[in-house]
Amino acid sequence: MDRRSLILSGLATVGATACTTTGNGADPGVTQDRSIGTYTVDEIKTQTSDFLGVAAESVGQVVERVFSDQGQPTAYIAGEEGSGAVVAGLRYGRGLMYMKDRPTMEVFWQGPSVGFDWGGNASRVFTLCYNLYYPDMIFRRYPGVDGSAYLVGGLGVNYQRADGIVLAPIRTGVGLRLGANLGYLSYSRQRNNWPF
Repeated sequence: MDRRSLILSGLATVGATACTTTGNGADPGVTQDRSIGTYTVDEIKTQTSDFLGVAAESVGQVVERVFSDQGQPTAYIAGEEGSGAVVAGLRYGRGLMYMKDRPTMEVFWQGPSVGFDWGGNASRVFTLCYNLYYPDMIFRRYPGVDGSAYLVGGLGVNYQRADGIVLAPIRTGVGLRLGANLGYLSYSRQRNNWPF
């Protein structure tokens, strides 16, 4: 083998190695680093109670149930929303998403629903997020079934799932909304008036 071939093959090897180790061409929605921090049940009880303005004992049972079902969340969203329905309904909201060792990010959500549902409500919402490893992973549609009765000062939770991510919104609010509905919420970086 002559010197020129040896040098070229060495450069090709170094170049190939550098290409595989220096660039991260992966989609940020694809999970690569699952070592992100999680929140404990005590942290979430305190944050939920403070944000929703509900006694820790009241919110404690709901939080413990979600932790029993899903474990420790990787993020949470504290926000507000409004919704209304007469058979078909709409929901709009906005909030701040918190992740350990990540900057706080504003998110918006909106979506339609259909079912045996009547009324309207304005809610403060505290959403626990599971399997969310990058902030941008939140931006997608989450189907869900809501069978809660929202009464004055009521508290309710349901699960929304998409692509391995689970959201558990805990709602408390003012108003009256009774029934069960099927729909989805779409999370976005900016407010959208069109809910579909």
